[in-house]
Amino acid sequence: MSEKPEYAKGLAGVIANESCLSDVQGQEGILRYLGYNIDDLVENCTFEEVMYLLHRRKLPTQAELDIFTKKLRSERHLPQGVIDFILAAPKDALPMEVLRTGVSMLGMYDNRGDDQNYDLNEERAIAICAQMPLIVAYYHRARQGLDLPSVREDLSEAAHFLYLISGEEPSAEATKTLDVAYIIHADHGMNASTFSSRVTIATLSDMYSAITSAIGTLKGPLHGGANEGVIHMLQEIGSLDKVDAYVEDCLANKKKIMGIGHRVYRVLDPRAPHLRKMAIKLTEELGETKWIKMSERIAELMKERKGLNANVDFYSATVYYSLGIPTDLFTPIFAISRAAGWTAQVLEQLEDNRLYRPLTLYTGPKEDQPITPIGERG
Repeated sequence: MSEKPEYAKGLAGVIANESCLSDVQGQEGILRYLGYNIDDLVENCTFEEVMYLLHRRKLPTQAELDIFTKKLRSERHLPQGVIDFILAAPKDALPMEVLRTGVSMLGMYDNRGDDQNYDLNEERAIAICAQMPLIVAYYHRARQGLDLPSVREDLSEAAHFLYLISGEEPSAEATKTLDVAYIIHADHGMNASTFSSRVTIATLSDMYSAITSAIGTLKGPLHGGANEGVIHMLQEIGSLDKVDAYVEDCLANKKKIMGIGHRVYRVLDPRAPHLRKMAIKLTEELGETKWIKMSERIAELMKERKGLNANVDFYSATVYYSLGIPTDLFTPIFAISRAAGWTAQVLEQLEDNRLYRPLTLYTGPKEDQPITPIGERG
């Protein structure tokens, strides 16, 4: 019997394309967008500037940013058919399910024409980034029987989303916190959802199909759903004095601790310190430090016992929870921010497109199998 040939299961370590958008250096714990370090972008730029950077491959001048922002905000509207769907959707549906279906529906109402026209696809990219927050926020309010706030064009992307879900204009601190979260989640190399978006668009499908594929992929708990798992874990533990015993039990029984370790980063996830700082500041201001203290103790124990660091999901969970955002909106918020990267990756794929067609290692019978008459099959 011949041995199986070696192959990269799950395409691990396989280079499938080229990209100038995000540089993920897992061994060094570095993340850059088009050469700009994530630390510098967080300190000096807004999410809108980062979105422009990913779409246009350069940081904008003030005049360029003003034009881009005006266009982005002008796309803050949904077709009535999509609004009707949101209002009629089951009140117990997962927000990610509603987002996935809503984005797919948007494609039916887009009358721009040629799906392969680059300029039109740039317009679609901006529109999708502007419309996704509306789908998430409107569904969140609709399922509670609340009114749908009118869109505003005087608020940033982060401030507008917080306004839509609460009906009230957010504080500057809350806006800055979500803006940072948006920036650090905007793109991250050839992750599963980005890969699925590029596979879809590589068939010369359309932008909406590609982003729908990405949302469906992000929905999985092994990808975007991890931050929801962190809050569920903290709620299960309950209090700071129970953390040590919980961690010891997990280690003894080889249970996964959510938000610890990363598939790519072998050292500290460069995005984590920014959200950690935001989480500490937010919880101190709110006078509710239990969750961050529990998180810090878990991180300390896992670093001591296993040499593993907390990742971005570990702290984003506490940040979102402290902002009053429901747990099942954590992954949709991830999708809203990552849409900037998804759409940029789709546009890049179309510039030098090649259909993805990997091989598979067949492990079934090697010879023709006889067909037994149906009445004689056991």
